[in-house]
Amino acid sequence: MIEIENVRKSFGTLEVLKGIDLTVQKGEVVTVIGGSGSGKSTLLTCINGLEPIDSGRILVDGTEVHAKATDLNRLRRKIGIVFQQFNAFPHLTVLENVMLAQVKVLKRPKAEAEAEAVKQLNHVGLGDKLAVYPSRLSGGQQQRMAIARALAMSPGYMLFDEVTSALDPQLVGEVLDTLRMLAREGMTMICVTHEMKFAREVSDRVAFFHKGVMAEIAPPDHLFGAPRDPELQKFLSATH
Repeated sequence: MIEIENVRKSFGTLEVLKGIDLTVQKGEVVTVIGGSGSGKSTLLTCINGLEPIDSGRILVDGTEVHAKATDLNRLRRKIGIVFQQFNAFPHLTVLENVMLAQVKVLKRPKAEAEAEAVKQLNHVGLGDKLAVYPSRLSGGQQQRMAIARALAMSPGYMLFDEVTSALDPQLVGEVLDTLRMLAREGMTMICVTHEMKFAREVSDRVAFFHKGVMAEIAPPDHLFGAPRDPELQKFLSATH
């Protein structure tokens, strides 16, 4: 599981995480909602160790992410992260993009990496795009390729940072469908999203962030149906 204990993080004088506590159990889907600048995306990069924290602790399966002795590269193999930007290598085909980290980081033999890449690309509905270059894909397809690339590393956890926010509205659905599939399959996920319908549908719990504080966390029916926090009430009425 992922355990976040009293985590604080500042950029200069701006404190973006103000003592966050959150435990995510294996197989759980937690979505994080809130206004921009509320600390949602920063939390994900801290969990993955891409961003240092100022105080508190983050543990993944009992390993402290920010401890000096922790091998972050090794730990990150457990934690897939997919960002708004697709970060594909334009000179490599879709298949080669999904193989690359497996070969370089996991040291998988090429044949094994290729088999896993094909499997995951089929999984996200891109089995017919193996030899295509990323520039020939739609935004939604590029994002699904990025998800396949993360899944090919066999992570125990997946972090999704606003993965639909850079997409045209008609492409959002296909990416959300992929995330729904992963949720059904029992993948442990933390999803930062502004898609309220998606948050309501797939989450075991939804967390509302406001100005660096987790102001409320509850199962979706409670959080959307009977929000207690006044800021959450305001936020939800603005998104309807």
